[in-house]
Amino acid sequence: MPLNFRAGLWRLADPKISITSAASMAVGAGLAVGHPEFSWRWLVALGIAMFCMEVAKNAWGEIYDYDSGTDLRVKAADRTEFSGGKRVLVDGLLSRQQTGTIAVGFTLIGLMLGALMVFLREPALFWIGLAGLLIGWSYHGPPLQLAYRGLGEIAVVICYGPLIAMATYMLMTGAFATQVIWLSLPLGVLIAAFLWVNQFPDYEADQASNKRNLVVVLGKLRAAAFLPIMYALALFALIVLPLLSDLPRLIWLGLLALPPASFASYWTINDPHAFHRHKPVQAMALLTFVAYSLGTSIGVALG
Repeated sequence: MPLNFRAGLWRLADPKISITSAASMAVGAGLAVGHPEFSWRWLVALGIAMFCMEVAKNAWGEIYDYDSGTDLRVKAADRTEFSGGKRVLVDGLLSRQQTGTIAVGFTLIGLMLGALMVFLREPALFWIGLAGLLIGWSYHGPPLQLAYRGLGEIAVVICYGPLIAMATYMLMTGAFATQVIWLSLPLGVLIAAFLWVNQFPDYEADQASNKRNLVVVLGKLRAAAFLPIMYALALFALIVLPLLSDLPRLIWLGLLALPPASFASYWTINDPHAFHRHKPVQAMALLTFVAYSLGTSIGVALG
């Protein structure tokens, strides 16, 4: 396949994966609705910055997973639209130099927008942004390479749970609120569950490349059995939150996530070795965290 910059860039910008950061932003914004400092312009600016960092993250991930041989080892039968990398290098859509240029360019744009938010809106965002940058880089990048050491899932819970949601809330209000942490932690777990099911199709390739994510560490059978536990913990936390805090019970709209979570769990447990070839488990896992995000953010805004 000849080089195709437009097609390669589109794959790296993959809207499906960028939904993760938008879901966390929605929780933070929902909690901030009605605050006198709430600003749609700054919310859009944050959304653009997060999108740029998502593209950069995908591009850096392509380089490191290509260099490790992981993406090269994914069999054609195991490739899905959610897993196996973006394959811009494997499929020859972009050169390594082009991919690196995109990674650097979008990183710089994201950092510049972040700097504007820090200097013109909320200085405390610097520390949240720094933590997110370090964790995001360390997911694939050296020296930590968390995704290769069984720590990538924890990084996802932290970044796509409290970090992005709190950054959004602070940008909108200039304040810190523990409610943001409690409401966004279950979301982080649900997004980690999405990553979890995406690791099954890549299992053999990851194992051969010594990419020891938790699905590889546990093995497919135990990892499949753990998926419904992740969902149960996240949704149980949602149920008890209004009982233990002043969060409104309307956040229970997030329980719309229960049906797709149930389907994803059932299909994964029934066929952990090949569910991705005949069941939309990955799509259900994505729908799960989107339903949670929409339900809770609307519920908390109305409540």
